[in-house]
Amino acid sequence: MSVLAEAIATVGYVGRLRPAPGTWGSLAAFPLAWVLWSLGGLPLFLLAIPFVFGLGWWATEQATQGKDDHDPSEIVIDEVAGQWIALFPVAVGAAMSGADPLAMWPGLVAAFVFFRVFDILKPGPVGLADRREDALGVMLDDVVAGGLASMCVAMAAVVAHGVM
Repeated sequence: MSVLAEAIATVGYVGRLRPAPGTWGSLAAFPLAWVLWSLGGLPLFLLAIPFVFGLGWWATEQATQGKDDHDPSEIVIDEVAGQWIALFPVAVGAAMSGADPLAMWPGLVAAFVFFRVFDILKPGPVGLADRREDALGVMLDDVVAGGLASMCVAMAAVVAHGVM
């Protein structure tokens, strides 16, 4: 495995932190999202999601090549992609309202909690994606978890603001 693939797959070696490397990877997604937001706002953040998915898929394939474990715990690039998807409603809300995304901290916390719950418990389609047992499955289970978390964040925002 190349040093580049390992650095990407572990998100700058954050995946080597213990305990709970997946949680560390999810937390690492926040400052990375903030940098993207600061540089290019919502458009750059949204473009980064499929980019990091593709890059993560490649890096995960490289990092797991020839190994028995298709999803070693140190690979956390999938958490970044999934966490960014979970942050989607917060990012869109911030862009639409002109608010600083950090001012929407309840949504940030909700996105983190919902994503971690779906990623850890792997209900329904999350578990189905995880059972692929290949690099694509490693990425997909977090994408699905992020999508479910994103829906929960959006629903929580609707309920909290009495839109319904």
